[in-house]
Amino acid sequence: MDHASAHMLVFDGIGEHPNVLESAFTTESKANSLGKSEHIMHNKEQHQQAEYYKKLGEVIRDYDEVLLFGPTSAKSELLNILKEDHRFTNIKVEIKPADKMSYLEQRTFVYDYFSK
Repeated sequence: MDHASAHMLVFDGIGEHPNVLESAFTTESKANSLGKSEHIMHNKEQHQQAEYYKKLGEVIRDYDEVLLFGPTSAKSELLNILKEDHRFTNIKVEIKPADKMSYLEQRTFVYDYFSK
C-alpha cells in the first residue's frame, strides 16, 4: 500500500481474491487544488486521505489478521489510526516494509507471511 492505492489480496481457502482501493486524491485533483491555493490543496488532501484510511478500515474489520506492507509511511499511518479505534482491538495487524512489487511478488510475499 501507499498513499495513492492499496492492493488487497484475500486468501480464503477457496482461492485468492485481489482488489484495489484507490485514494480520491489524485495528481489531477492535486493540480486543480494547487491552482486555487496551497492551503486548500493541503486541506483537501488531508480530508481525502482520511476517507481513504476509513475505507481501508471498513475492509480490515472483516478479518482477524492483516498484513500491511509497502514502500511508504502509509502503512504506519493507517496502523496508528486503527490502534486508536476500539473496533480493531481484536484484529492482529502487522506492518512490514517492502519495495514496490508486481502482483506476483505481492502474492508470494503475502502467501509466505501467512504460511509461517
